[in-house]
Amino acid sequence: MTMNFNLTISMISALCLGAVTGSPVAASEHAPTLEATKARLAELIASDARPARHKARDQYRHPYETLTFCGVQSDMHVVEIWPGGQGGWYRRIIEPLIEEGGGLYFPVLERDAFPGKMEDIPYGQVDMVFVFRSHGFMIYDEPAQKHVDAVFEMLAPGGVFCIVDHAGDESIPQDPDGENGYVNESHFRELADKAGFTFLESSDINRNPKDTKDYPRGVYSLPPTLSRSLPGMPDRKKYIEIGESDRFTHKYDKPE
Repeated sequence: MTMNFNLTISMISALCLGAVTGSPVAASEHAPTLEATKARLAELIASDARPARHKARDQYRHPYETLTFCGVQSDMHVVEIWPGGQGGWYRRIIEPLIEEGGGLYFPVLERDAFPGKMEDIPYGQVDMVFVFRSHGFMIYDEPAQKHVDAVFEMLAPGGVFCIVDHAGDESIPQDPDGENGYVNESHFRELADKAGFTFLESSDINRNPKDTKDYPRGVYSLPPTLSRSLPGMPDRKKYIEIGESDRFTHKYDKPE
């Protein structure tokens, strides 16, 4: 676990306790991302090891701003829900950051038992859980509440849950089947509240005011999917000019 002499006395004590017990230290102080972690994040995001197609999406996904808003630290124990396999977009950034810093990274893949109990995750000891544009898929099978409850169980007291998802039209009630891929912020806030989370803050980092959210194929009409919009079709240029979806970015914690 890394050490930084700018940490407060209370944080140093917490780190020492974690070292003695062998358990990770929850981000109960909700401290901002440390400068050393920020520098490594910037390096990983700019790295030539990232595919060009990934870098092209930085303008919509703002990985540096998003991860520092969440407060990620390199020595945390981190879970990412459905990262998309080894080539997952955020996974390529988060996994090396965490493992190089002495923390542990736990990817929950779509083929895993989630929201059922996951054998390889230290429930009640995780510092941070990420969900990036995946909550819509949670609605399709088992109840959405069950997924949010499972995230709550993973976190240590004081741990942080950070989610970025396609923001629905608040003037329209949430479709319980989530077929258009959008999730109303108010709907997710209710799920998080019911699970026991405390809302910390939101950010406009990933907002896109061009997204009108009224397309034939829902969010999938927009990039990167561009569903049923082939090259040369008139709507394709319109969707490309809109860009990726309008997204809410929320941060919650599990009360101590």
